[in-house]
Amino acid sequence: MLRKTYDWIMRLAASRHAALALAIVAFAESSFFPMPPDLMLAPMVLARPRKAFVYAAICTAASVIGGLLGYAIGVFLGPVAHQILALFGHPQGQQEFQAWFARYGLWIILIKGLTPIPYKLVTITAGLARFDLFTFVWASIVTRGARFFLTATLLKYFGPAIRAEVERRIALYATIGVVALIALIVALKVFG
Repeated sequence: MLRKTYDWIMRLAASRHAALALAIVAFAESSFFPMPPDLMLAPMVLARPRKAFVYAAICTAASVIGGLLGYAIGVFLGPVAHQILALFGHPQGQQEFQAWFARYGLWIILIKGLTPIPYKLVTITAGLARFDLFTFVWASIVTRGARFFLTATLLKYFGPAIRAEVERRIALYATIGVVALIALIVALKVFG
């Protein structure tokens, strides 16, 4: 089953619809969708390394535009924003994140935008906190661009070796990924 899923993702990544799918996922992930765009970006770069930086640019632009939707949800749709935060494990998210924005401001966007922590939590709470929109936009461009261009660069130059290794031991890496994800969730629940 893992092999079939992997092959399907690689076929989609090489298809003519890949760039549109990447843009949709990156846009949605920044405001309400749980799947990180890296899951589309990585196989797309592996399938077409020459287009690595085009894909990173698409991912960055769509993510920032989606971030504006997340910001707007926080500003104009408070009840919806609270439901999304609760869905992602932060029922008291507004107070928690507003305290973070009051204390750390710009650093929240810059650091969280680089991490695998769902960016929608940052975008929505930035809107709830009425964080400066101009600063939010340029910081999102910097941090999301850094993340996606770094991923694209690493995969462009080291991807073929990584791909060969993953294809050879796909079950092992899938197991490691699931264990790491469970460990991250447990750590966030215990220490968050």
